[in-house]
Amino acid sequence: MPGSRPHVRPPEDGAEVTDADLSSVDWWGAELEGVTFTRCRFHDADLTELVTRRCVFDSCVLTGVRMSGSRHRGSAFLSCRFDRARLIDVVWDGCKLTGSHFPGATLRPLTSTDCDWSWTSLRGADLSGTDLSGQRFREADLTDADLRECDLTGADLDRARMQGAKLRGADLRGAATEAWPWRGLELTGVRLDLPQAVQLAQAHGARVE
Repeated sequence: MPGSRPHVRPPEDGAEVTDADLSSVDWWGAELEGVTFTRCRFHDADLTELVTRRCVFDSCVLTGVRMSGSRHRGSAFLSCRFDRARLIDVVWDGCKLTGSHFPGATLRPLTSTDCDWSWTSLRGADLSGTDLSGQRFREADLTDADLRECDLTGADLDRARMQGAKLRGADLRGAATEAWPWRGLELTGVRLDLPQAVQLAQAHGARVE
């Protein structure tokens, strides 16, 4: 690929990398374990089928990165930027993505298990049909996100920003939904439990006794 930097090799296991410019690196299929990247730049990098185990990406910029088919287990992507990233068929297993932003990123299909998406910005993201059950989205920005047919059972969605989110057919039973803007949501076909039904009624002015 023009402009790629295949000569820049992935770091050794357990390495700590700070303030590095790793733009356009070609780490296709690389495996990283216990590596910490702090304030590193991965502009337009090819990380297709990358495998990370217990790695940390702290305040990194991954604009335009290609990470399709990558697998991440127990890794953390903290306050990172994934602008226009290609994240097709990524597996996130026990990962923390807290505070990260995904503007214009392609996220689905994805597999996410036991992950923490709190304080992320997923504005306008297409997550339709995804199993996100039991995961944390506390105070996440899901404005205008497509969550149709999502399994959100048992998820922590307390104080998430939901304005304009598409929820048709989603399953919210058992999800924490404190401070939701119930009156502004389209809930056709959404599955709710009894406490959520009470919240919905109260949001519309009903007295539940």
